[in-house]
This record gives sequence, C-alpha cells and structure tokens, in this order.
Amino acid sequence: MDLSDKLTVLSGIGEVVARNFATLGINNIEELLTYFPRKYNDFSHVVPINKTKPGPVTIKAKITNARSRRARHGLNITEGIASDETGSIYLVWFNQPYRASSVKEDAEYYISGEFGLHHKRMSMINPSVEMVSSFPINTARIVPVYKETKGLSSLQIRRAIKPALAYLRLINESLPKWMLDEYKLMPVIQSIETMHFPISNEELYEAKHRIAFEEVFDLSLAALMNKNELLSEKALSIKFSEKLAKQFVNNLPFKLTSEQKIVAWQILQDIEKTVPMNRLLEGDVGTGKTVVATMAAHMTMNEDLQVALMAPTELLARQHADTIHKILKPFKLDHKVGLLIGSHKFAQKTQVIEKLNSGEIGFIIGTHSLIQEKVSLKKLGLIVIDEQHRFGVKQRQALMLKAGHMPHLLSMTATPIPRSLQLTLYGDLDISVIRKKPYTDLAVKTKIITLNKRTELYESLINILKIKKQIFIVCPLISDSDNMPFRSTEKVFNELSKGVYKDFNVGILHSKLKTEDKEKVMKDFVARKIDVLVATTIIEVGVNIPNASVMIIESAERFGLAQAHQLRGRVGRNHEQGYCYLLLDDNNQPSSRLRALETTSDGFKLAELDLKIRGPGVIYGVTQHGHDGLDLKVAKLTDQDLIIEARRAATEFIDKKENLLQYVQLNKRVERIRSVTNLN
Repeated sequence: MDLSDKLTVLSGIGEVVARNFATLGINNIEELLTYFPRKYNDFSHVVPINKTKPGPVTIKAKITNARSRRARHGLNITEGIASDETGSIYLVWFNQPYRASSVKEDAEYYISGEFGLHHKRMSMINPSVEMVSSFPINTARIVPVYKETKGLSSLQIRRAIKPALAYLRLINESLPKWMLDEYKLMPVIQSIETMHFPISNEELYEAKHRIAFEEVFDLSLAALMNKNELLSEKALSIKFSEKLAKQFVNNLPFKLTSEQKIVAWQILQDIEKTVPMNRLLEGDVGTGKTVVATMAAHMTMNEDLQVALMAPTELLARQHADTIHKILKPFKLDHKVGLLIGSHKFAQKTQVIEKLNSGEIGFIIGTHSLIQEKVSLKKLGLIVIDEQHRFGVKQRQALMLKAGHMPHLLSMTATPIPRSLQLTLYGDLDISVIRKKPYTDLAVKTKIITLNKRTELYESLINILKIKKQIFIVCPLISDSDNMPFRSTEKVFNELSKGVYKDFNVGILHSKLKTEDKEKVMKDFVARKIDVLVATTIIEVGVNIPNASVMIIESAERFGLAQAHQLRGRVGRNHEQGYCYLLLDDNNQPSSRLRALETTSDGFKLAELDLKIRGPGVIYGVTQHGHDGLDLKVAKLTDQDLIIEARRAATEFIDKKENLLQYVQLNKRVERIRSVTNLN
C-alpha cells in the first residue's frame, strides 16, 4: 500500500470512473483522502415517523409496497411506504427504478432526505436509503457533499473514500507535537477521517480548524522562510542624497502628497541598505505610484547603477516610458530612458540592447523582452515590477540572474491586498500604501442594467459619442461558447457595428489578435479614430485613455469585484465624470457583489468584500496565474484570529530551529508554495 497508488486499487473503481475522478484533480489515494467536502447535510438525528417535520430528516423504518411506474414524458416514478411503530410516510424517487427491486420488506433501513409536500401529500423526495449498520455513509449521520463532475456523484465519492481510509495509517503527522499541544489541534489522521465521516458537529469543527490552521501555517511558514533567505543576500547600496531628493521634488509639475512622501522615504531607506528591498507598493490608479518609483530610480541612476521596469503589456510599458521620460527630462536624463518590447523591429531592438549593455541607457522599461533578449544588466541596482507583484516570480528570477546579484525590488499594484493576505501569502513583502490621489477625482457613477434595458442603454449613449467621448465595452469571452452562455467580444462587436453604432467607428481587441493588430487598435483608440472599443479584460491594467468616459461591462456577474473595479478605473480619468454600467444577462435581482460595486468606490473595501464572498478555496488572484495548487480547501482568509495564530506558530517553528525535512508532508507543501513565491 502506498499513498501514490492509483484509484483503481479500490473496489468498484475501474478506468472509466478513475478518469472521472481525474477531472476533479484526483489521481491517487492521497489526493482522494485530501479531497474535502464543500458542505455537509446533517442527517444525524434519527426521529420516529410521528415526529417528522418539513425539511431534512432521518428515520429508521421498514419499506413496503415499493413499485415503479412510467409517468408522462418518460419520467419513471418509484414509490414506497416507510413504516415504524409510530406511523408511516410515503417515499418518492424520480428516475431510480432500481429502488423497487433493491429494497427488502423484512429489512430495517436508515432513510434520509427532504420531507415535504409533494402533489398534495407529505412525502420524502429522493431519499438516500441504507440498511441499518454501525457505519452508514449516506444516511443517519452528518453526510458530506463534494464538488461533483459528470459521471461522478457525491455518493460515489463517499463510497470510494470509505475503503481508502485504510491508507490513513500511512500518513505521518505533519506538525510538531508541541504545536498540536500548544494550539490544541486534532491529529492529522483523525482530522482527515472526521472531514469525510464526522461523528458530531463539534468533532467536525475541530477537524476543520486543524486543516484550516495547517493551510494558513504552510503559507505563513513559506513566506517567513522566503523573507529570512532574502536577509542573507547582498544588494548594492544606493546612497541617499538629500540634495538630489529635493531637486527631484522641486522639479515636479505638482506637489507630492504626504502619503507619497512617506512611501518614497520608506523606499529610499530600503535601497540604501545592503539587504535587498522586497517591497510592494499598493495604490489605486492615479495615486502617483510611478512618480515615487521614478524618484527611487533617479537616486539609483545617480550612483551609476541601472534600473529595469517590467510591465505585463506593451501598452503599459509604452505609457510608463512616456511618463518617466517626461519626469526625468528636467534632469537631462530623458536620453538615458529606453524601451524594449517584442513588437520592436530587429534593428530597433539591437540599438537599444547595445546602448543598455554599454551603460548609455540607465533606465530600461519593457515587457518579458527584458528577459528574452540578450540583455546584460550587470549594473542593475533596482527592479520595478508593475502588476506582477506575486506570480511573475519566474520572470523576476530571470531578470535577477541577468544582473548576477540580488537587486532591490519594488513591486507595484493597483489591486489592494487584503490584510489577511498581507500576513500570509505576501508575508515576505514589506508593504506601502498610497490611498489618496493627488487630486480629487469624481467617483465613477456605477449602475446595474438588466437584460430588458440593454438596448435602451446602448441607444442612450449615442449622445455621448456625438460629443466625441469614447466608450469601452468589456466582455468575458472572445467567441461564443456553448458551455458558457456569456456575451463575447465578437458577438457584441458584430451587433453594435452593424446596429445601433453603425454610424460610428467600432473596434475590437482581444488576446488572439496579432501583436501589431493589437497595437494598431490601441493607437487608433488613443488617437480617437475609434469611438467604441469592444474588448476582453486585456484592457484591465494600465490603459490610460482620458477621453473615455463610459465603461460597459457585459455579463457583469462573470467578473470578480476587484477585476470589475479595475475595469471601472479605466474611465473618468481626466477630472471629468465617468460612468460604469454593469450589464446582466437576465432580469433577475443582481447579486450583493454587484450591489457593492454600485454603491462603493473604495478599492480596499471591495478587495476585503471580494475575499469574503469567494470564501475558502480561492487565494486572491492565484488561479488566474495557473497556481491553483496554492488554493485553500478549508481555511477562510477572513478568519483573522486563525491567521494571527497560525503565523505565530510559523514564527515559533523557525525560532525553535525545527528541521523541516523531518516533516515530509509539510516540507512538500511548503516547497510547492515557495516554488511560486520565492525570488531566490
């Protein structure tokens, strides 16, 4: 027996069923045992029939008169009568004809299900039935409900897990005994078995707490190990010059806010040390993050060291290059700013690389081209990463390898990081926040639009286009999909360009277009040659079109709160009123999530609410970067007490100089986390 055994070693699981399990990410015994339920139905209280009330109920009874019949439209109905010494009730199953032949009239069964009114008769509908035993798995207990897939029900999953429990003895405890005692944690084997087959709600609570604690502990330990490892690295010290700092601030066409000054000072203090800076700068669009980063870059270039800024898109890289070029022009440093992106022609790239390698370029801005091209960055003192603060780790590592040493690192994001994530996943980062914009922007007016009002909305916006303002329309899909009935860019583009906006220039933008075509579309939109741009979330980050005043988000329920807020930030950028319309695919009541967007413009509040709505399982922004292995199965990142407790335990683990290699499973999990979060 081995935890890596394939599921086919279990009775009743053949190749077909194993393939169904594989679609859920379950390929072996270990993955099956750690596939935890998404919820539980409490059928643990067995009541006599005369005490049954509408709702979930379990009875212990004999079943008689079980028979099946064919109803209209081909529906098969199986009926029976359950009886105990106190009375009888009707049982009804739909499309389960085997029920009639499977029950034995002289046997006693546990019967669990919903008791309610059916065709003017109180009945139990589609109940689970098991012969009375000491270990029922579908009735007379707290019954786990799993995330299912086609061809695989919760019942089948429960049946597979029961024999797999024999493998639990192969699992070694993954936490030290002192931690189990100090934090009153259930042993790992007991917690896994209880998650699948809890005896009581109290025991289930303890099992959930143990699993959740360990999930958060893993994240916290990985973050602290990353941070400690970084402390052993050496960076080049970038000396602070008060004269240069004053000169920089005095030559800006605006005054720095108090928050910008505080953050700039934190960064300048960091880069003066030989311990590499690893700081995350949070701030909404327009709060002045780029100015603060450029101030640190100016100080770096003054030491004859180089700066690299990496952006996720060519469009954003171009915008950064333009902004930084203007900021550094008064210091006659604009000629030392270079741009390196994939769409540049060979001769253009060659010239930039030669200037960079010779040191003529002191501040290079680009996309992944900075990694892919034959670039030498031996004098690299500072790296600035925009909107890749956590999951561009491999790209950041590649950039650092080009330097041959550990540069200082400043990450920037317009997406607020909730406090709970700052303590866990981002625990290795020092965090600075700029909350206020240098100027008072009008909040973007946001409104939810139901399906029957869509046409009316589009027609009403013709007046906006007539005064030469521009409109963004964002869709969740590029093309129509049978599996996902959401609005696509191609469908909306065809509808509008041939319909209500046929007299205007409508453009389309998505990731499947060639790079040069994407560049042309954006250039035309910037130049106001395109009035309406239908796009995917490719425009979510960094697009600055001050003339765009309307953002329409099609199939708005499809987007997360943070993402929708980022999209909304694309409009109302020129001290003018912006409008955001959240379009629904039906006429039903909108979710509380969309209502929050309609009433709240505070990105930090929305980020916290987004995390709360997502619940356990989804770490902020992880899945979209392909690292769903970091997702939490049980822990809720809104549980601040748990997070503080687990982080304290991680600190103790390091302080006690525990040998991580002693704990095989823990080491495996922590190394997986570090592989996508560690810079070394």
